[in-house]
Amino acid sequence: MSKAVTGVPVNTPKAIKNLSGYQTFYKRLKKNKAALIGGYLLLFFIIVAIVGPFFTVHDPVRVDFTQKLLTPSATHWFGTDHNGRDIFTRIIYGMPITLYVGFTSVIIGALIGVPLGVFSGYYGKMIDTVLMRLIDILLAFPGILLAIALVSVLGKSVTNVIIAVGVFSIPAFARIARGSTMSVRKLEYIDAVRALGASDMRIIFKHILPNIISPIIVQATIRIAISILAASGLSFLGLGAQPPSPEWGAMLSQGRRYMFDYPHVALFPGLAIVTVVLAFNIFGDGLRDAYDPKAKA
Repeated sequence: MSKAVTGVPVNTPKAIKNLSGYQTFYKRLKKNKAALIGGYLLLFFIIVAIVGPFFTVHDPVRVDFTQKLLTPSATHWFGTDHNGRDIFTRIIYGMPITLYVGFTSVIIGALIGVPLGVFSGYYGKMIDTVLMRLIDILLAFPGILLAIALVSVLGKSVTNVIIAVGVFSIPAFARIARGSTMSVRKLEYIDAVRALGASDMRIIFKHILPNIISPIIVQATIRIAISILAASGLSFLGLGAQPPSPEWGAMLSQGRRYMFDYPHVALFPGLAIVTVVLAFNIFGDGLRDAYDPKAKA
């Protein structure tokens, strides 16, 4: 039985070939210990976001001034804020909000940016010129300033923050998709498929898009971290989630007034943001190395 370059038999069923590819990818990913730590942290955060609120004993929004500004203890692990609310409970309840904003905004950016980039890179000429000039207009504005402008127009809410962050994520996905498409469309197998009579849509969605998905996944992972940071910044400025929502950026904004006398009020929400963003970043770096066949072990 002949074998392909990858060591998988040529006539091996597709499912087995895919499994072998996943195993090879995981072996490459395991070599990056930091990426594994980031991946395990992300899995932990997702699990906590789903089941964590069911195991908390305090109300995240109920005000109790008799318990305000308590330092960390066995009863209140992260202490309480200026309204007597348990900070640990609020961080647990804020985790689903943070992850929801990060994932949803990136999905919006990818759903719009990737098709724009693929069509621009595939057709080129006038279509490429028009689409890329539109992307350049978005790139002309710093991302956070564009998000602030959009939220100011749309209104203060988590939904509008997602829309704003999603919009400033579009250029990143469009650029990645365009560059990858331009390199793939020049390959021989694309010419062969076109010679066999395949339509442009079939070539794009059947042969080009599956082969450029790796850099898009890496970009999405890193972009989630950027989106979470931007959304937290908007909430910190009072443009995102509004009190008493336990969103981490809003908690950090409220706690900054007590940073010198009661630093725990701002410390723990800040640490939560830093940890999640760092986990996404190092996991994204690990994915990039694992997907790159030229990367050194």
